[in-house]
Amino acid sequence: MRLLHTSDWHLGRAFHRVPMLDAQAAFVDHLVATVREREVEAVVVAGDVYDRAVPPLSAIELFDTALHRLAALGVPTIMISGNHDSARRLGVGAGLIEQAGIHLRTDPAACGTPVVLRDAHGDVAFYGLPYLEPALVKDEFAVDRPGHEAVLAAAMDRVRADLAARAPGTRSVVLAHAFVTGGRGSDSERDITVGGVAAVPAAVFDGVDYAALGHLHGCQTITDRVRYSGSPLPYSFSEADHRKSMWLVDLGADGSVTAERVDCPVPRPLARLRGTLDDLLADPALTVHEDAWVEATLTDPVRPADPMARLSERFPHTLSLLFDPDRTPDDPSVTYARRLAGRSDQQIAEDFVTHVRGAGPDRHEQTVLRDAFDAVRADDAVREVAR
Repeated sequence: MRLLHTSDWHLGRAFHRVPMLDAQAAFVDHLVATVREREVEAVVVAGDVYDRAVPPLSAIELFDTALHRLAALGVPTIMISGNHDSARRLGVGAGLIEQAGIHLRTDPAACGTPVVLRDAHGDVAFYGLPYLEPALVKDEFAVDRPGHEAVLAAAMDRVRADLAARAPGTRSVVLAHAFVTGGRGSDSERDITVGGVAAVPAAVFDGVDYAALGHLHGCQTITDRVRYSGSPLPYSFSEADHRKSMWLVDLGADGSVTAERVDCPVPRPLARLRGTLDDLLADPALTVHEDAWVEATLTDPVRPADPMARLSERFPHTLSLLFDPDRTPDDPSVTYARRLAGRSDQQIAEDFVTHVRGAGPDRHEQTVLRDAFDAVRADDAVREVAR
């Protein structure tokens, strides 16, 4: 069976205030053309269809158009909700839509109930694991302490139990939206950290033939059977080196996997430039970036006058302007920035306790801080679902 694996459409999202709806519509055109031209037998979309719980009407209309076009091809589509989606809103009408071959999986309780498709070699069971916010699904999966690994492992136990009861030779595909160990993130993904740990091991997906992952925006291979498709479009300058694509996956009769990357259309290249303003304006090697979306980091010791206006004369699509002046190593601002670089909220809070009290927090106090951060994130997740 030939699958097309994609995720993280983020319909309705802008790129540094530049509307992306036309680029998203072009991606949908490309998706439909790929399904038709490459004889795809099933499309899997691993979450974050929308960029927020209550998307703009234009994004809903584009999603509706995509569903109609996929249904018209007669190719089944399986979708899950991601952490940006409202699972309840995305799942409205799922029963009716399923009659058209569009299978929306947004209910965590249904993790062990697959969509079963059939090809010349037998059945393929598709299990949809929507984004599992630990604080919201801990009771459903009866885990003692909510965490991403615990709830995802419990969901996969249901998958394996259902698969074990099926006919020998049944192949399996899991759709999941999570941060798997070994994956490379970007600035575009919303933080899903709970208990200080967001990542789950790839081994949690053992026992299935292919895991189609969403959440991370870079297309990447964790193992031959566990892959991220990445987002089809860039949503931050941290994705400047990404090759935006989808996975075309052939699932053999014996469950073997071969995968090919299918490139997505690029609306405009990204460029991250760094240097003094005068250097950026004069360097002939930067001519290649004059039509790109540009993030410029100026290193002038003193902030120059009208930097954005001057940059835009050469790079008219400059969207982000940052300042990182060259300073001596003992400059107080440099020292403070280095202390914070790469540190989690928990570590920064513990450092503050140490600074104020003269001694770091003990184990109990660390737990209190961690629980406080988890409670804030859980409240944010509840409010997002309720919107």
